[in-house]
Amino acid sequence: MISLHDSSARGFNSDNCAGVHPEVLAAIGVANGGHQPSYGGDVYTARLREMFKERFGERAEAYPVFNGTGANVIGLRALTDPWSAVICAETAHIHLDEGGAPEKVAGLKLLPVPAPDGKLTPELIDRQAHGQGDEHRAQPRVVSLTQRTELGTVYTAEEITEICAHAHELGMLVHVDGTRLANAAAALDLPFRALTTDAGVDMLSFGGTKNGLLYGEVVVALSPEAAPGMPYLRKAAMQLSSKMRFVSAQFIALLEDDLWLRSAGHANAMAARLYAAVRDLPGVVVPRVPQANAVFARLDPRVAERLGERYRFGLWDPATGEVRWVCSFDTTEDDVDVFAAALTAELRD
Repeated sequence: MISLHDSSARGFNSDNCAGVHPEVLAAIGVANGGHQPSYGGDVYTARLREMFKERFGERAEAYPVFNGTGANVIGLRALTDPWSAVICAETAHIHLDEGGAPEKVAGLKLLPVPAPDGKLTPELIDRQAHGQGDEHRAQPRVVSLTQRTELGTVYTAEEITEICAHAHELGMLVHVDGTRLANAAAALDLPFRALTTDAGVDMLSFGGTKNGLLYGEVVVALSPEAAPGMPYLRKAAMQLSSKMRFVSAQFIALLEDDLWLRSAGHANAMAARLYAAVRDLPGVVVPRVPQANAVFARLDPRVAERLGERYRFGLWDPATGEVRWVCSFDTTEDDVDVFAAALTAELRD
């Protein structure tokens, strides 16, 4: 087959734009031989379940799915009733970037809260955590956190523990959209369970696609008694893979030998390198020190447009000229240095 794209093209648009890690591709090849039972009855999915228990605790139940939106929809729906509501930051992915799927597909009401740094706090949660027993108001049932946040910030283990304790005291449950949980764990040098199970999280959407997988995420019920319908919801939401071994094999590769940590840690390091290269440039304002694998900056729109003709990246806020540069497992030091030099040249023109 002839390649249809320029394989030398690089950019900072999203970690979704990177290819598949070679170790993950190799794992798919290993899983490809012969026949295995379908719909999760295979040996690879059995091993995946064991590995998630090893990393998140013996009570953790893992359910591989196709994508992040599906993982969030199923995870939230499993914790809620038809009259329930979910409190989230107004910048949360479930609120801004999933086409209304939590509301359209899961039938949930989202209650967004302004969070300047993308992170919820007990005080911010309290702005929407009211109206219990009022039949005119959707009943707040779940607090959903995005880790790392859409603004590139990271919840510490202490912050998550405080939120979980507060939510549970209010009779609510906690969901984590962990599409970039690996980047957060790498940044904090903590195991996954320190940011989830040990902190009191009830449900997790564990990401793989943004950390070098071909496709696939895992819904992890950390409080299985709070989500008894998970197997049925996964099927009804069209997220049950017939050849599940190929999703599971990827996650086995990701978790074995800490590939997740090597990949996420490298992406974070490249973002730190990019930040150091651009933070003092005249005409560049970096509103937040990057905490994981994304750098946000404010540029003259004309500079951003010219630079964008050579390198793909996202326009985050048209009103302020804020752009987003995301680093991936395959971002190189040369990628960063060449991009920073190009930005410097555009600022001088």
